[in-house]
Amino acid sequence: MKSKPSLPKKGITRRSVISSLAGLTTGVALTSPLAAFARGKSTEKAPEKDTIFALMGDHYHNADIVRTALTRDIVKDMGISVKMTDDYTSLNAETLKGYKMLIIHRDGRVFPEGIGPIGGGNKMVSLDFIRHFPKNQSEVPVVSDPPLEPTSGEMAAWIQPHQGKAVRDFVQNGGSVLFFHNVTDLGSTNADIHDVLGAVFAGHPPIRPFKVKVKKSNHPIMKGITDFIVTDEQHFMEYDKDPEHILMESVNEDGLRYSYKGKDMGTTAPAVWAYEYGQGRVCYLAPGHLLTAHWNPMYRKLKQNAVRWLLRQSC
Repeated sequence: MKSKPSLPKKGITRRSVISSLAGLTTGVALTSPLAAFARGKSTEKAPEKDTIFALMGDHYHNADIVRTALTRDIVKDMGISVKMTDDYTSLNAETLKGYKMLIIHRDGRVFPEGIGPIGGGNKMVSLDFIRHFPKNQSEVPVVSDPPLEPTSGEMAAWIQPHQGKAVRDFVQNGGSVLFFHNVTDLGSTNADIHDVLGAVFAGHPPIRPFKVKVKKSNHPIMKGITDFIVTDEQHFMEYDKDPEHILMESVNEDGLRYSYKGKDMGTTAPAVWAYEYGQGRVCYLAPGHLLTAHWNPMYRKLKQNAVRWLLRQSC
């Protein structure tokens, strides 16, 4: 029988300790912290990928507002990790690998030159300002010396065919997607997003109060959900999936109607819908222009129910 190696009684050094340990562990995987140290390797695991990938923010919707809402409602309250970005070029099949869920809270537009002085004039034209304030306040004089160069104010669609396909494949293969608010505009610019989302943008009136009303209560997302009122943009859209998937509607109870391109959209629009798509799941939630709408207690509960359903957790 071999005798066990022993450490020298005198002159113990770090090198002699490591050498003796090496003799004791010949042919055995070094998994202890000290053994790993002896091999000069760390035992720390690589960080796990976040659960949700979120693309948010656009010209009309500050990414910080969306980040604040998602951080409070999903990350802090639910303990679910979310990778958030406003870089729309990062949305692709490679990026989505390993995520369980996608959130999109942005429209389909970009303004490569920004919305500023147009045609060399001295008026600062802001479409967002025009939408929300009286016409006589929609132009603000701009003083610049030397004068500003003219810009086109041209609007373009940012999403590319491969990006829409990546989202469609992601959901068809078992991923889930939560669409917010103005994403119906994105459905207007990409056929794959349109098919997954089930709707295209049809405009909205100025910010005003409206009720989000229960239409179908027997879906898991609707557990504990009752009617609520928000002050926000009431979005209208052309919805083309099964009406049975619509869970809530937005209603202007003051009877204020909305017309889009000469078409009377009425006072009511779909506000929440959810359905299975391939092996995955889809949900759309309409409120979200203002942070105060995101903060509505019933809407926060609705969002969290939606996330649980999309991740196949109990609501």
